[in-house]
Amino acid sequence: MKMSYSKLKYSHMFLKNIRKYSTEISEKPIKWNSVVGLEIHAQISSESKLFSGASTAYGQPVNSCVSFFDCATPGTLPVLNRKCVEAGVFTALALSCDVNETSLFDRKHYFYADLPAGYQITQQRQPLAVNGSLKFNVWTPGIHKTPYEKVTRIKQIQLEQDSGKSLHDTYINKSLIDLNRAGMPLMELVFEPDLSDGEEAAGLVKELINILVRLGTCSCKMEEGALRVDANVSVNKENEPLGTRTEIKNIGSVRAVAGAIKYEIKRQIELLEQGEQIVNETLSWDAEHGKTVMMRDKEEKQDYRFMPEPNLPPLRLHMGQGDNKYNLIDVDSFKKKIPRLPSEIRQHFVNEFKLLPLMAISIVVS
Repeated sequence: MKMSYSKLKYSHMFLKNIRKYSTEISEKPIKWNSVVGLEIHAQISSESKLFSGASTAYGQPVNSCVSFFDCATPGTLPVLNRKCVEAGVFTALALSCDVNETSLFDRKHYFYADLPAGYQITQQRQPLAVNGSLKFNVWTPGIHKTPYEKVTRIKQIQLEQDSGKSLHDTYINKSLIDLNRAGMPLMELVFEPDLSDGEEAAGLVKELINILVRLGTCSCKMEEGALRVDANVSVNKENEPLGTRTEIKNIGSVRAVAGAIKYEIKRQIELLEQGEQIVNETLSWDAEHGKTVMMRDKEEKQDYRFMPEPNLPPLRLHMGQGDNKYNLIDVDSFKKKIPRLPSEIRQHFVNEFKLLPLMAISIVVS
C-alpha cells in the first residue's frame, strides 16, 4: 500500500522535528552549582601576643618582637592573654554565637621553618564559640542592579596563634625567617559553605570588617595581614552530591576574594567538562596574573595529629548571675557592651531618614 504524498510530507516533517528536539536536548548546557565556604583569620587588637608579652606592633625590625616562647626556647610555657579572650567573647556575642562556658586548647602539628615549635596552639575539639550567623548585603556596582540580603552560618570561632613569616631571597638563594608574627593573637571564624560565588564572599568579608572595626576587636587592615581569608570552593552538577573542594589560602583583599573564587569556579567547571578530575589541593591567588596557583596537596585532619595542649588548662568563663569568686571573664557583662551594629545603623537610616537601602549600604562602611 503506497503512502499518499501529503502523508509522506507530514511524516518527513515529524521526523525532522524529532531530530531537532533531540539535538536541542543533547546540546542543552549542563547547569553547574558552585559552593563556597570561608575561613577568616582576624588578628585581635592587642598590644601583646596570645601567649607571650612580646609586642604586636606592625612594621618593626625583623625579629625584634620575639619572646623566648615565640621562638620555642625549650622550657618556656604559654601564658594566655586575658584581653584576647575578652575580644573573642565580645566578637562571638555580636555574631549571635553560643559561647562555650569551657573551651579547650589543642596542638596542631605541621612542619614549616617559620613554625619553630613544630605545632600551632589552636582550639579544635571545643572552641570558644559555636553556631552563629551573619546577615549581609550583596551588591557590586556593574554586576548587581539591586542589593540582596544573604545569611551565612558560623560554625565556630576559635582562638589560635599565628606562625612566623618566611622571606625567600632569590639574590642570595636562601630563605630567611622573621618571627615577629609568631604568636600573634588570632580569631579564626569558620563559616559554613552557604555561599555560591565570589561576590557573595566579598559581601560577607566587607560586612565582617564593618562589624569587627565597630567592635574594636580587629583593625582589619588587610594590607598589614590583620585579616586574611581562606576560601573553600567546589562545583557540582545540579541535584548531585558536592564535588571535590580546593582551598585558596591567604587572600589579602576584598576584591581579590571575589576574583580568586570566580576564577577557581570557572577553572573547576572547565576541567570537569573536559572529563578531568578535581584534585583536593591548597592554592594561592596570583593577583598579577589573575589565577590560582598550586601550593601543596591538601592535608587531611589526621596529618595534623591534633592532641590536647598539655601546658594550658581548660579556659573557663563566667556565665549567669552567680558569684564570680575566681574573677573569670564575665560573659553577661559583654552582652551589655555590644554597640549598634552596621545592619542596625542601616535599618535606622532607612526607617528614620527614609533613605533608599542602596544609599544606606553606601553610607555605612568601615
